[in-house]
Amino acid sequence: MIQAKFSITDAHLEFLSQREQFGFRDKSQVVRAALDHLQSELLGRRIAESAEIYAEIYSKDDEAREWTKVATLDWPE
Repeated sequence: MIQAKFSITDAHLEFLSQREQFGFRDKSQVVRAALDHLQSELLGRRIAESAEIYAEIYSKDDEAREWTKVATLDWPE
């Protein structure tokens, strides 16, 4: 694995020292889990924001709504 050097606060260090209480075997595992969680959360936000933008554009585009309606006429209910 690649190693990285970064600065943290005393509160972060205190939390890392309690890692075993949360089921982590070492500090690196805590940091990796936190980064994975943050990455997932940020990606989810980006997807939600994108969906909102597309929905807004779609709501203002009569032509797109019409061809979508026509395209779905043959779909089973």
